[in-house]
Amino acid sequence: MTQTRTQRAPTVAQVALVGLFVTALVTAQVTASKVLAFELPVSLPVTGAQLALPGAALAYALTFLASDCYTELYGRRAGQIVVNVGFVLNFVVLGLVWSTIAAPAADPNTAGQFETVLGASTNIVLGSLLAYIVSQNWDVIVFHRIREYTGSEKLWLRNIASTASSQAIDTVIFVSVAFAIAPAVLGVGTVLQPDIVFSLMVGQYLLKFVIALLDTPVVYAIVSIVRSREGLVADDAHSV
Repeated sequence: MTQTRTQRAPTVAQVALVGLFVTALVTAQVTASKVLAFELPVSLPVTGAQLALPGAALAYALTFLASDCYTELYGRRAGQIVVNVGFVLNFVVLGLVWSTIAAPAADPNTAGQFETVLGASTNIVLGSLLAYIVSQNWDVIVFHRIREYTGSEKLWLRNIASTASSQAIDTVIFVSVAFAIAPAVLGVGTVLQPDIVFSLMVGQYLLKFVIALLDTPVVYAIVSIVRSREGLVADDAHSV
């Protein structure tokens, strides 16, 4: 007698959160090489009157919102699966982009422009991949650890603490590797001065921390809506 195994189809919320995570991740990968500069109304001690940060900062911050919601709803194991699969998919994206750059172009005049827009440097790629695998897994672990102590209460604490700490780790690793360590070791690109590297770290982290504070109501709203629509109990996903 043959037994048929019935598998539950993914819910709309699961697909949407994973879709948001992957969309933000891919966007961050192709926008990381541009350094943004924003004029500030006041001069800060480290950054001065200008806030400099990599172009991927906003998109990458959204990956933490998506992973926190997913971990809260479906548990630590599910959250780490999404993070680690996303890490592998990073290489798929890079492979597709680089193979397209290497392929012969119909118009040679535009080939260089295409490479400039989408061809992230080796230093940027190394920094972003290393920062991603460390900070995203840290985010899921810290989020889950705090939940073990608080139960289903204090979602705001889990969201802010896990995101703020993981974003700090991400910022230090990415900026250090992309703009200092990798150029020095590989001999590719320019090694930025320590004060500029530190300024980039501060600028990027300030934006990420503000986003972590502002996205807390969004996390509450998403979790509440999904639980009510799917009939989830707060502790179900964390009981294993």
